[in-house]
Amino acid sequence: MTASLRVPSTGPAVLMVLGSCLSLQFGTVLAAHLFPVTGALGATVLRLALAATALLAISRPRVRRWTRAQWLAVLPLGLGLAGMNGFFYAAIERIPLGTTVTIEFLGPLALAAVLSRRPRDLGWILLAATGVAALGWSGDGGSTAGLDPLGVVFALCAAVFWAVYVLAGARTAAVVPGHGGLAVAMGVAAVAVLPGGAVGAGQVFAQPHLLLFALGTALLASVVPHSLQLSALRALPRPVFGVLLSLEPAVATLTGWLLLSQDAGPVTAAAVTVVVLASVGSTLSAAPKRDRQQEGAARDDEQAERDDVERPVDPAVHVEVFQVVDQVQRAEHQPGHAHEADRERVGRSQ
Repeated sequence: MTASLRVPSTGPAVLMVLGSCLSLQFGTVLAAHLFPVTGALGATVLRLALAATALLAISRPRVRRWTRAQWLAVLPLGLGLAGMNGFFYAAIERIPLGTTVTIEFLGPLALAAVLSRRPRDLGWILLAATGVAALGWSGDGGSTAGLDPLGVVFALCAAVFWAVYVLAGARTAAVVPGHGGLAVAMGVAAVAVLPGGAVGAGQVFAQPHLLLFALGTALLASVVPHSLQLSALRALPRPVFGVLLSLEPAVATLTGWLLLSQDAGPVTAAAVTVVVLASVGSTLSAAPKRDRQQEGAARDDEQAERDDVERPVDPAVHVEVFQVVDQVQRAEHQPGHAHEADRERVGRSQ
C-alpha cells in the first residue's frame, strides 16, 4: 500500500482568508462601542484575554508536552499579535484610519515581496500595494502631509509586527497541531499589552452590558479570524497569504458603507477592484503550481508501486543463491562436519 502525499487545495484556504476579513470588520464595529469607555489598549486587553480564554477552553493544549521548538514558535506569535493589535490601535488614535491601514499593510506586502521568487508574483504584489495606497488616499481625502509623527511610527511598528505574525503563524501552524498554539499565543499577547490597558479594561465592569460587546469583539475580531488565518497558512504559500490579506481594507470599506453609512466614492471603488484583482491573480498563479505538485506526487507514488510489483529479479541473484546453497550442502557432507554434528548431538543429550 502506498501513502500518497496530499497537497492542500488553495480554494478552501482562500475562503478562510475572506471569512477572516469579514469577521474582523464586524468585530471592529462592536469594538467601537468599547473605545469611549475602555480606550484602545483597554479594548485590546479585553479582546485578547477573552479570546485566549475561549481558545484555551476549546483546544485544551497539552503545553507540558510541548518541545522547545514549539515554544519558540508560539512565543513570537504571541508577541506579533500583541504588537500588531496594540500599535494599530495606538496609531488610529493619532492618524486617520485609512492612512494607518495603508502604512500597516507595508508589513505583509514587503514580506511577500521578499519571499517571492517569480517576477509574476512581484507584479501582483505591486498591484495590491497600489490598490491599498489608493484606499488610504481616498479614505482620508488627501495626502499624508501633517500627520502626527508618533502615529506614523506606531503604524510602522504595527506593520513590522504584522510581518512577524505571518512568519510566526506559519511556523506555529507547522509545528503545533490544531489551534492550541494560537490559544497560548493569545494569552501571551494579552499579558504583553496588560500593563498599558489594564486600567481601561477594568472600566468595563462599571457597565456590565459592555461585557457582551467585549465578548463579541473577542470572538469576531480575534478567535474566528485568527483561527481561519492560521488554518489558511497551512495550505497557502506565505507570499500568496500576504497578498490575500490586502482584502482587509477592501472589506473594511464595504463594511463601513453598509453598516456605518460611510461614503465610498469612485476612487475607493476602483481601489477595491484593483486589490481584488491582485488577490485573485496571485491565487490563480499559485494554484497551478500546487496542482502540478499534487499530480507529480501521485505519479511518483504510482510509479513506485509499479516498480515494486513489476521489477524483475536480477539473474545474478539466483546464481549467488544457488552458489551459497551448494556450498552449504557440500559442507554438510564433509567428514569433519559430520563428526562436529555428532559431538553437538552428544552435548545436547548430556
